[in-house]
Amino acid sequence: MKISELAQKTGLTAINDYADREVEGVYISDMVSDIITSAKRNSVVVTLQTHKSLIAAANLVAAAMVVIVKDRRPSDEVVELATRTGIGIFTYPSDTWTFARTLGQLGLP
Repeated sequence: MKISELAQKTGLTAINDYADREVEGVYISDMVSDIITSAKRNSVVVTLQTHKSLIAAANLVAAAMVVIVKDRRPSDEVVELATRTGIGIFTYPSDTWTFARTLGQLGLP
């Protein structure tokens, strides 16, 4: 499924320009070190975090996108970094559990 399709089906709000890549999986964590060691290429990284290290970690593992739950918004500096790396940043209005259930209903591993 493409990022744009996932965003439409889940009610995500894009906060930067992004490459419309295929999403191949999901990884949920609020720890950057955990994302670096366990997230897979082209995954959706779901987190509460909004700092620059998150984008660096997502870029390192070649994540397709980052979803920040609870409508938290990163600084302009973080958005600019994500845009330069081609990683889409999205917000989701509810909590991680609700978003994870939605992704499961869509069949994402």
